[in-house]
Amino acid sequence: MLVSLDLGRAESRESLEELRLLVSGAGVEVLDALEGSRREPDPALFIGQGKAAEVAEAVRRLEATLVVVNHDISAVQQRNLEKEIGVPVIDRTGLILDIFAQRARSAEGKLQVELAQLERLSTRLIRGWTHLERQKGGIGLRGPGETQLETDRRLIGQRVKLLKQRLARVQGQRSTQRRARTRSGSLTVSLVGYTNAGKSTLFNRLTSAGAYAADQLFATLDTTSRRLHVGGGRQLVISDTVGFIRHLPTTLVAAFRATLEETIHADLLLHVVDAAHPDRDLQIEAVDQVLREIGAGDVPQWLVMNKVDRLGQPPRIERDECGSIRRVWLSAVNGDGVSGLREALAAFAAEPAGPHAVFPQHPSLSQDSDVAKRSAVGAP
Repeated sequence: MLVSLDLGRAESRESLEELRLLVSGAGVEVLDALEGSRREPDPALFIGQGKAAEVAEAVRRLEATLVVVNHDISAVQQRNLEKEIGVPVIDRTGLILDIFAQRARSAEGKLQVELAQLERLSTRLIRGWTHLERQKGGIGLRGPGETQLETDRRLIGQRVKLLKQRLARVQGQRSTQRRARTRSGSLTVSLVGYTNAGKSTLFNRLTSAGAYAADQLFATLDTTSRRLHVGGGRQLVISDTVGFIRHLPTTLVAAFRATLEETIHADLLLHVVDAAHPDRDLQIEAVDQVLREIGAGDVPQWLVMNKVDRLGQPPRIERDECGSIRRVWLSAVNGDGVSGLREALAAFAAEPAGPHAVFPQHPSLSQDSDVAKRSAVGAP
């Protein structure tokens, strides 16, 4: 059972559809979704007493075994909802962490997910030990619940410290690799974007890497890097990174900082956008916000508007009045326009001035004037 509240945000409807995709991607069947609206969350139950009773009745009627709340809720609100509804309740952050735990394949990815899970768990331990709590406090009245909580917190703290040490070693290895690439003169390009925008498909199309790609949210979590030879003896190192999402948990951003450092130190970001998505402008802003959080907000980037085949539009390259690339429109799934992007990257590798250099126009991507006018006003 999905539960979503409209708290005055414009993207509430799209956010619920995104939650459906997340839950389905986690392997859970969605029976129904309940929506409501409030000016502000209820301190005790988040969704309010009336809505909680409505959810409880629907859970009994449909025999649902899990409630997913499309927001971040506190440990107290989660515990109160579970008492009121009678089945386990998880929030959006807990769902995303569960998906990351399912999809992590590399040793580094598993370390990052475990770190994020433990840091979240450390704030919610009280839920597991309420049966051992005593109502009274003071000297001589310490209950076994408090003792067990202190033990668990210490054990979790030790494990978190160990995971951070291991990730620090991974970060050192990545720094060594970056220095080696810098000495060899290789430029680095990172693919970033909203989850399911087509980054891995484009990465495979450019490099023939065979990275896992699927039409689902967070299909891949592990960073993959490949060399791309662009002619003239020049090459680029292209990295495919984890996708972003709106309201990405801060614990995940912190845990994946070692991986995302490939983005921070890149010479160019290819910001892949699902051009056919009705909510693409909000997705672009969500990605830019995460980039600013990790310190990559000032890295030069090109917007790669993917999935033009769904729009029925030709691939093309948009430039500003100075001739610099502004947007690249293509379809990664069928390869339309990818050759133009490859030639633009070749020119980028040849010009140390970087992405602001003036690149030759690809002959097959001449921009139609009517299309340019529509693009200028924000239409697809």
